[in-house]
Amino acid sequence: MKKIAVYILVMVFAIIVLPMIIVKGCNFSREVLVPEDKSDNIRINVFVSQENQTVEMELEEYIKGVVAAEMPAEFELEALKAQAVAARTYTYSRMNGLFLPSDNPHEGAVVCTDHTHCQAWRSIEDAKAEWGKKWAEYWNKVEEAVNATHGIVITYNNELINPVFHSNSGGRTENAEEVWACDPYPYLVSVESMGDEQGENYFNYIIIEEQEFISKLREKFPGIVLSASDILNDVSIESYSEGGRVKTIRIGSETMKGTEFRNLFSLKSTNFQISRESSTSLRITTIGYGHGVGMSQWGANYMAKQGESYEKILKYYYRGVELRVIQ
Repeated sequence: MKKIAVYILVMVFAIIVLPMIIVKGCNFSREVLVPEDKSDNIRINVFVSQENQTVEMELEEYIKGVVAAEMPAEFELEALKAQAVAARTYTYSRMNGLFLPSDNPHEGAVVCTDHTHCQAWRSIEDAKAEWGKKWAEYWNKVEEAVNATHGIVITYNNELINPVFHSNSGGRTENAEEVWACDPYPYLVSVESMGDEQGENYFNYIIIEEQEFISKLREKFPGIVLSASDILNDVSIESYSEGGRVKTIRIGSETMKGTEFRNLFSLKSTNFQISRESSTSLRITTIGYGHGVGMSQWGANYMAKQGESYEKILKYYYRGVELRVIQ
């Protein structure tokens, strides 16, 4: 009996007590994504383009206005959280002098509210006017997304990233260097983007008169030589990006970047095709909306609908990154 009792004690120690001691003694590291102290009150200068003036704002309140303007408020909460973290990272990076554009139309301000230059922003008054009866529901949702991610930013190798995003990638995002004249970013690489086809801007087209098409080309390229018979015979896609967009296109005697062609004809994306609409007009069909680099907002919403967290969404669209709390 004594031997049995000793055996039982040894087994209890081996099975229950010892593992508890080991677990307690190990140093398991885990990202802390919600800061305990929310007492910080960082303020920044924002150039409000709509009012043509610089306004001082509390940082987290500014982020709420960005989320309210940049992403549809009816999107899933986890998608809105991902947008909040991206917007905060964008702002912090500019506060630290990172990724600044060559032109600076808002001297003395960290960011502006012009979406073509910095990030879009919407005041609570504008939100009320835009959202009508749903404004309180939507604004509370935006606040929840920002508050739940308070202070969290995205880093790569312990440095703030350039968290660019767009509406709809058309099914696959782009490598940064294939869109802009920049070195490759290891976290801004082409990935499949599920659910983009559900976006309202997934499929678009414009119809343009052939003579207007030619006039725009000649205005941009005065020396261009074009065929007099059928302009489509002079159009050839020379190369595609990894994301499936037009990288270079030749029209007549001129070869241009897909981004140049997109800007010239104000297209939704560089994923386009040109066809004949009638004997005198052309149809340019586009898939997706935006430059296609970084996070696809419609893709993020699709992932959120599948039950994915904002952390998973961000780490999918920005490869190899970490989420950290700003100290």
